[in-house]
Amino acid sequence: MENLQNANEPTGNAKMAPDTNSQLELKIERTFDAPRDLVFQAWTEKDHMIKWWGPAGFTIPRCEIDLREGGRYRTTMREPDGTDHIVAGVYREISPPEKLAFTWAWEENGVPGHEMLVTVDFEEDGDKTRLTLTHTGFENEESREGHNQGWCSSFECLTEILA
Repeated sequence: MENLQNANEPTGNAKMAPDTNSQLELKIERTFDAPRDLVFQAWTEKDHMIKWWGPAGFTIPRCEIDLREGGRYRTTMREPDGTDHIVAGVYREISPPEKLAFTWAWEENGVPGHEMLVTVDFEEDGDKTRLTLTHTGFENEESREGHNQGWCSSFECLTEILA
């Protein structure tokens, strides 16, 4: 499936636009050539998530989802060299198929680190879906940029599985 952007955006690139109130906010917009219900399912159903979650080349050997407000998720992303990265959090808002909000914290030795918030809005655009991801609460610019790279790569993987 082709990644579709606004005519003014370069093809194949996601936009990163930090909010004027917080330079440590990440906002990415992407249009997927798939219906909104399917794109929402890709974010909320384990069988879909394990196919695209994480940067290109990573695998998802473990994915737990308790999809309800207050429910938890926990995902292990494995690099090609075998290094595992675990991210976990709590679902704060679930409004199918329009919105998903959840906390985000990397675990180290089973202990959650700094907690951030991810909000994903799903908007119908004809038979396509306009997705806006807002990731807030970064401790520094380096972390924000690393997450930008990870999300953009993940979205390329999502584009492929939705095709």
